[in-house]
Amino acid sequence: MRLFLSILVFLAMTLGYAQDGKVADVKIQGAKRTKTSFIKKIIKLQSGMALDSTIILEDMERLKRLPAISHAYFQVFSADDGRHNVFYNIEENFTLIPFANLFTSSNDDFAFRIGLQEFNLLGRNITVGGFYQYDNFNSYGLSVKAPNLFSKNLGLAINYHDFTTREPVFFDNTTADYRYNNRGFEVLGLYELNFKNRFELGFSLFTEDYSYLSGATNDQVPQALNVDKHLFKLIYEFNDLKYFYQYLEGFRSQLNFQYVGSSDTSLPEFLIGFNDFAYFHRIGQKGNWASRLRLGLASNVDTPFAPFTVDNNLNIRGVGNTIDRGTGAIVFNTEYRHTLVDKNWFVLQGNVFLDGGSWRNPGGGFGDFAESQNIRVYPGVGVRFIHKKIFNAIFRIDYGYGITEDASRGVVFGIGQYF
Repeated sequence: MRLFLSILVFLAMTLGYAQDGKVADVKIQGAKRTKTSFIKKIIKLQSGMALDSTIILEDMERLKRLPAISHAYFQVFSADDGRHNVFYNIEENFTLIPFANLFTSSNDDFAFRIGLQEFNLLGRNITVGGFYQYDNFNSYGLSVKAPNLFSKNLGLAINYHDFTTREPVFFDNTTADYRYNNRGFEVLGLYELNFKNRFELGFSLFTEDYSYLSGATNDQVPQALNVDKHLFKLIYEFNDLKYFYQYLEGFRSQLNFQYVGSSDTSLPEFLIGFNDFAYFHRIGQKGNWASRLRLGLASNVDTPFAPFTVDNNLNIRGVGNTIDRGTGAIVFNTEYRHTLVDKNWFVLQGNVFLDGGSWRNPGGGFGDFAESQNIRVYPGVGVRFIHKKIFNAIFRIDYGYGITEDASRGVVFGIGQYF
């Protein structure tokens, strides 16, 4: 409402002045932990420019995308000489966030992940964090992301992980459990072409280690595999979303393309690419319709270690943890979110959803997507507990019930919206 009133006041004022009215100054109000110098570095409107409502509205959306800012609005004060003072008012999030996830592993043992992240280090939109996970084995990871490290448009991200899980591997209509370890680091350059388009380009060096634990065996499937690999990654994102607290409006597309090579010449080079298309629409004052479509393909190698997985926490709520793998994926998620309680700092949100998808079998054809045993459809309901003043402080609980062949059902917990 405040943004709407500000726009009306702004338009009324600017209509009364000549088109060559200049911005005398841009002032930032409400910034406590975020550096004012950083905000002035990333916004487009600057002193001496002509007053332009398009630029100001773009700056509002840019600020609301920052983890440190929950909301932003503006005010314009005009002098008799046609010069204008523009005030950017921001409401900050709390950005030092501990988190904890509880879940079940592939063999239904208790597992958890705990961690700590700071999303606004030094008041300059730098994210640093780390996690520890126990899922039959110990895992941990560290990450740093500074999107504006070198300039308004150029930044850097560095990640390190030592990730170990008990992974099911599928072959000959049977299953075996392996201890899987992935240890390595990643470096990404971050570039923002303009407000709606950004790129990430980088590489990763890592080691994969598979060790047989139990289950079926096959002479063609190794019981131990340790290999050094390298990966080149390109991410392109188009983002035309508009934010208003917990509500989203607009379209976003993210392409992720990777090339994977190996020090073992007996292992083939590997390509994988997938694109997430997301659309959000406000319905009335309290409703939000959200949808996501993922299309993915990888090198069609007939291997039990295929990259696309069917999993509770990634694509189909209620389906179970890593119940199948494939070299191609089509996944569609849609849900209606409705705000039940909205207080100054707290939001209770309910949702109904429908998750569905299909996979291409390793070495199979595109006809696999239409095979009934590869199709999963899971409707369900959920609830969200949202803290409006803490970035991404959304605790979600979803219950999915399968209606396709050999379906299961289950509860999925997590932090943040599912998509």
